[in-house]
Amino acid sequence: MRRSVDVLVVGVGPGGAAAARRAASAGLVVLAIEKKQRIGEPVQCAEFIPGPLVDHARDAGVQCQRIDGMKTYLPSGAVTPSAYPGLMVDRAAFDCALAARAAGAGAEVATGAALVSLEAGCCRANIRHEGGVTEVAYRVLIAADGPHSAAARLLGLPALPVIHTRQYTVPLARPYPDTDIWLSDEFPGGYGWLFPKGELANLGLGTDRRFEPDLKAPLDHLHARLVRQGRVGERILQRTGGAIPVGGLRSNLVHENCLFVGDAAGLTHPITGAGIAAAVQSGERAGLAAAEYFQEDGRALVAYDEDMREQYGPTLARAVARRAELERCWRRPEAHDDHRQRRGWIAFNEYFA
Repeated sequence: MRRSVDVLVVGVGPGGAAAARRAASAGLVVLAIEKKQRIGEPVQCAEFIPGPLVDHARDAGVQCQRIDGMKTYLPSGAVTPSAYPGLMVDRAAFDCALAARAAGAGAEVATGAALVSLEAGCCRANIRHEGGVTEVAYRVLIAADGPHSAAARLLGLPALPVIHTRQYTVPLARPYPDTDIWLSDEFPGGYGWLFPKGELANLGLGTDRRFEPDLKAPLDHLHARLVRQGRVGERILQRTGGAIPVGGLRSNLVHENCLFVGDAAGLTHPITGAGIAAAVQSGERAGLAAAEYFQEDGRALVAYDEDMREQYGPTLARAVARRAELERCWRRPEAHDDHRQRRGWIAFNEYFA
């Protein structure tokens, strides 16, 4: 079977859905494919979005709890509060709502559809869906398929460096308005977190497996500690995990007629792991670039790359540098020094010095 589209979007997370919606709203024929059977599931996210994204979370069933601030726990036990407003969401519902908006704008959204091969030179892709393979001719491909991007692999591009995460959903003992962050050599290359969601909380951690390959033991230790403090319950209601890119931007965000967005582009913050806002913003910009490209703007795709680097490049470069500093400390006495940890976390002035 063969078909043709203007824009093929690979991955229907926040970035892919935003790209599909923007391109379809411009009148383009858009096919957005998602290899999972159900959009947004399983959830592999702490489910926090910053204040500027709240307008994207107004659909029914998406919002869970407002967040006022963040408390950062340092190795000495010192706790630093800071303002960090945002919203806890049901991530699966959030992703589904964005996908529904893309479909409402005219994009075709197909789940259980996997990219299996690419011929970038002649703009053709093979998609496996419902037991068969369809050849899709496209003019622009938008890769929004995460840190282990199949599009990047099929194009022969290097894999992005990642850390790994593990997360439990547990009962929350009492209402709590803030997120908690633990900076510790227990979580080398990452940090521990508690994100409240009404009567529940997401309790998790990320680590660099070069320093700590076992994520279960330190998470169980953190969980037990919070149970003893009476903050969370013993029951583990859900387990999840995933990979977070931490190497900063890809060397090229445009390859042939393929644009990379969100995690697939390396736009995730290498220190905090935050990536939803960047995914939505880059997806919208990529969809706009596709529309401009179809309006005979020969620089539209290159301009996308330039815009993303101008907007995110300095922030990501600083974060990559801070990660490099911290990598020299893990599993050494310096990792227990508050000043070292403050320099590597966004809540502190030292990070920006």
